[in-house]
Formats: sequence, C-alpha cells, structure tokens
Amino acid sequence: MEDEIPHSTDTARRPARRRFPGLPSQIAYARRFVARQLAASPELTTATLLTSELATNAITHSASGRATGKFEVSVHLAPGWARVEVRDLGNVEEAPQPQHRDPYDTAEHGRGLDLVEALSSKWGTEPRADGMGRRVWFELVWDCGAGPADAAPA
Repeated sequence: MEDEIPHSTDTARRPARRRFPGLPSQIAYARRFVARQLAASPELTTATLLTSELATNAITHSASGRATGKFEVSVHLAPGWARVEVRDLGNVEEAPQPQHRDPYDTAEHGRGLDLVEALSSKWGTEPRADGMGRRVWFELVWDCGAGPADAAPA
C-alpha cells in the first residue's frame, strides 16, 4: 500500500535523504540527521525517538545489519507536517507489526513499533519499489504556527 504524501509540492521542500552503514553506532547519526531537518518543529523529540526505533529495527531485523548492509532515512517536510521514512535491505517475508505488549512486561525489546503507532499521526510499511527490502514510515502533524517549513534548509 503506497501512501501518497498529502501536501502540495508548492509548499513542501524537496525530501532530504541520507544513507548510513548498517551499524548500531549509526543510529545516533540517523537521529541527528532527522533532528537537523526538523530543528524548528515542536515534534523534534518525537521524530528523533521514532527514527531511532525504525533505524534500530532496520539493522536488527533486516539484511541492513549485515557486514555490508546499509539503511536510508528520508525526511519529507511541509508546513505543520513531516514524514520520516527508513528504507532497509529486507530479509523478512512478513511486514513489521506492533507487538502491543503489556506495559508491565519488563522485556527489553519489542516495543519500537508500539511507540511508532502510539506517537505518530500515521505510520505504515510497504515493500521497496526495487523489490529489495521495505520502507517503514511515520508522519507527524503539528500546529502550522511554527514548523520546519519556515526555517532555512539545512
């Protein structure tokens, strides 16, 4: 299911994209990349947290975490709206799903997509167009009074 980005290209900036090696140390760089793009957004903290979750999933649950693996982060911005996409190299047949764990469950793993589902305005996953992996994305919406579209490009 390919969701169309609902904002006019007249008001949206060109998406920012960056590839990262599939190493755990690169998750912090992916967060910083998103933080620079959403610096003026009131959803900055949420965006970086959710990016961290998706990037972690990419290197933990796909070929992106292998020795020569990589993942890509894209940020689409428009006034009062952002969409962050993490593209991985895939290797799992089924689409990622939230686990809906009990809040008192003390397991360290398995809550990333629960957070994405709870904190984003909308999220989803679909196979990559090239057939090699998948794209997992989330959208955030905020009051247009302040937002990254008003800021200078990074």
